[in-house]
Amino acid sequence: MARLKGFEKLTNVDDALSIFLNALKPKKLDAESIPIADALERVAAEDMAAPMDLPRFDRSAVDGYAIRADDTFGAAQFKPKTLEASHEKIVHKGQAKQIWTGNPVPEGATAVVMLEHTRKMRNHIEVVMPATPEENISRKGEDFKKGDIAIQAGTRLKAHHLGLLAALGTTEVDVVRKPRVAIVSTGNELVDLGRKPSPNQIVNSNRFVIAGLCQELDAEPQYLGIARDSEKDIHAKILEGLAKADAVITTGGTSVGAADLVPIVAGKLGKPGILVHGVAMRPGMPTALGILKRKPVFVLSGYPVAAAVGFEVFVRPIILIMLGAPNESRPWVQAQLTRRVAGALGRRVYLRVRTIDEKGKLCAEPVLTKGSGLLSSLTKANGYVIIPEDREGLGEGEAVTVHLFSSITRKEN
Repeated sequence: MARLKGFEKLTNVDDALSIFLNALKPKKLDAESIPIADALERVAAEDMAAPMDLPRFDRSAVDGYAIRADDTFGAAQFKPKTLEASHEKIVHKGQAKQIWTGNPVPEGATAVVMLEHTRKMRNHIEVVMPATPEENISRKGEDFKKGDIAIQAGTRLKAHHLGLLAALGTTEVDVVRKPRVAIVSTGNELVDLGRKPSPNQIVNSNRFVIAGLCQELDAEPQYLGIARDSEKDIHAKILEGLAKADAVITTGGTSVGAADLVPIVAGKLGKPGILVHGVAMRPGMPTALGILKRKPVFVLSGYPVAAAVGFEVFVRPIILIMLGAPNESRPWVQAQLTRRVAGALGRRVYLRVRTIDEKGKLCAEPVLTKGSGLLSSLTKANGYVIIPEDREGLGEGEAVTVHLFSSITRKEN
């Protein structure tokens, strides 16, 4: 019955993470080489130096004519400069050679005049606007010099990074191996999607919430199924996760009720076991953090929103360290709160908000909630605001930092 009294002591969020990190000492995982076509959203394992100059040669930035800039000085619409059309490899004084975007700039040319600023007259070209030296020319190595760091280690590769790698002639890239994360859902009340729940059962939605959050970070979720509320079942699932993955996440069974067995079982599986159980946060207070076989074990709430917040606060930073991208953060914006909201003195509150762009003014609209089991508080929100432990609440119109997990809504009219 002692367990039914609730948590006697809660650990501060920052202290909980610090205790966990100091004991775990997570490291970047090994690298693997993959084709750049498969590298979108993967994390670069090492600094990548340019193997060549980019551009590889002086090239034209526009369609037009390669010329000597001083031949066009003084040109105007009604007083054009007339140049001889040339097909030679070298542009001599008084000549112009047609050139297309990306073509090498011929020897002798000091600028490229845009096609729109010329008129072709049989064997001559009339230039109606002067060109300055170097105009419309991309010089060799202007983008990158051979040996320059083109992409830094820890960079999450986007489409433009892949374009750069291709331009440099790179076919494969070394990326950090995807962290494997075992997911175990616990509770007699759960059934997997596709099976008809009885009147007292619910579909296991946490599996998809947690797996999706892993995939967003480029971690590989491995769902191990549902563990019933028995020490034997929970014990077997956690051991399976430790054998197959780099980290284990369980959801449910982490409070202080008679059937909340996960922290007890995890504490019996080895040292150091559970390091923190009960965090001063809302939602997600029952969160527990442990280490077994040198691997992190995250015991998250069974309520979907609380599980998602627990993932954001504790799982996300560990996965980013494993990926070698510890400084990667969610995008954030400053916005004005649309109404007053209450805090919870002594606990850090993660307030879900809908951020709206109202004619250039960003407003954060709190999402009304009645508990951490309502998925609508996530689907209606596009970010969250942190209410510190020492604040009773936030006032209407107060400037807040919104950590975004989806795009900002634009309000018309």
